[in-house]
Amino acid sequence: MEPAQPADRVPADRTPPDGQPPADVPAGRGGEPAATDPTPPPPSVSGKSERSPKDMAISLLVLLVPIALLLAFYRGFLGGDQATTVDPAPAIEQARSANVFPVSQPQGLSGDWKAVSARYQTVEGGANLRLGYLTPEGRGVQLLQSNVPADRLLPAELTSQGQPQGPTELAGRTWQLYTARGNQQALVLLEPTRTVIVVGDARDNELRELAGSLR
Repeated sequence: MEPAQPADRVPADRTPPDGQPPADVPAGRGGEPAATDPTPPPPSVSGKSERSPKDMAISLLVLLVPIALLLAFYRGFLGGDQATTVDPAPAIEQARSANVFPVSQPQGLSGDWKAVSARYQTVEGGANLRLGYLTPEGRGVQLLQSNVPADRLLPAELTSQGQPQGPTELAGRTWQLYTARGNQQALVLLEPTRTVIVVGDARDNELRELAGSLR
């Protein structure tokens, strides 16, 4: 015999009478189970961005501040805007040791002149000594000394645009003023054993200062 059940206990079997829907399923008007849609409703999407212009400006500022700090460090401490300077002495000494043409070097230039390149090399027909400078105004000038024949050297260095513009006296020597490629101009010293070219986009007075400093 089973023990008696409490009077208020709800039976575990909730099976409804025949023809009736389950108690926890909503019924339709005729008593049949109501149709249910298992697909959840789509989430509502707001038509406006949740980020205000102020928020976007702050985000942009957060990105720009580190970049500005890095740029200031690069320029202020690492010299990012300054040209890399070189010592031209080894190239000059190499050219003098080769003893294929007389070698001159600038003397007496101010510290605002920066040597940025220096190279001596043998080439077809002779040898070249090239010294590159940054002028006090920040323009580029190249000093070339070579024993390559002038009729080959000048077209190669000044291109077909290089045309003589007349003589000029500098430090007791007669130089020839030439036009060159683009907006460049050149001073050319023709000697029996070498040709000297001072060429660049610097002003005329800076070209003359460099040419006149050669000793």
